[in-house]
Amino acid sequence: MGRDFSHIARRCERAVVTAYRELREGGSHDMAAFTACTTLYRIHHPEASMTEARRLVAEWIDHHVIRGAATPTEGCACD
Repeated sequence: MGRDFSHIARRCERAVVTAYRELREGGSHDMAAFTACTTLYRIHHPEASMTEARRLVAEWIDHHVIRGAATPTEGCACD
């Protein structure tokens, strides 16, 4: 899990992926880290519904952490 995610262009996506990785490395369980990252996303995007936040966070974690992909995701519309 010690990958560098600096290639991620969106600040909210990079923040979520970095937070998830660091929480898991620090011993947090998967659901606790996921919940914290969903909250973090909603801080960046208070207009997002909980469903949208969960979907994006799950997509980003799967893409960047689980699969280890360095390609962009569709993600949200911000920069």
